[in-house]
Amino acid sequence: MLNAGMTPAALAGAVEVDSKSVMRWISEDRLPYPVTRVKVAHLLHQEETFLWPALLQDGQACAMAAAEIDQVWPTRSSISTETWHTLFAKASTQLDILVYAGAFLIETLDLADVLAWKVSKGTRVRVLVGDPRSTAVGMRAAELSLEWLPQRCQSTLDYLRQVDGIGLQPHGASHYVSLFRFDDLLLANTHSYGIWACHSPVLQLHKASSGKIFDFYATSFDNAWRYWSPEQASLRIVRSSAR
Repeated sequence: MLNAGMTPAALAGAVEVDSKSVMRWISEDRLPYPVTRVKVAHLLHQEETFLWPALLQDGQACAMAAAEIDQVWPTRSSISTETWHTLFAKASTQLDILVYAGAFLIETLDLADVLAWKVSKGTRVRVLVGDPRSTAVGMRAAELSLEWLPQRCQSTLDYLRQVDGIGLQPHGASHYVSLFRFDDLLLANTHSYGIWACHSPVLQLHKASSGKIFDFYATSFDNAWRYWSPEQASLRIVRSSAR
């Protein structure tokens, strides 16, 4: 701005933003919106990357994110039965599942036997299944016109309760992706309004030291597991009663 002979107030007026925004760009390294960056760079006769070096890191961040993605399936139903068997077989230390009902796993695998086998090998297994009484399951059922979804969730819970040694919890989360973690590999089955999960895309991610997407979804699972744990549920009941 000094080279261009402009004050923060003058620059703010020229690009039609509040002068406080300009001061935040300077003092807090905030990034303006792309359209505004173009205007500022033009007025100051500089490249955007000179004014905001952080933009140079965006390309690198995108490349690192892309490197975490092994492949993308157009739909969950396009993943073969053999692939699911291989994924479950390879998990040795950690196996996490977050679903509403997850009935396809029971149909695709002898899930109870597979999970029991994994536990016997020392694998930590955690499964979150939709609570049939929850608002979230009711909303998803109405959205997809699936009156039987709550009962399907209950059937899955009853089926998995026969497996000793696994962590199993009902949840009431309005989750926007079903998650399947196999050690350092994770499948994220996205959810879209009015569309069955089996018809929605799936990302296969692997854990990378410099990546963030795998950790983003893994942390989401951990948060859901913690929030819907029996201990946290008891605390919420106590707090609610105290009010």
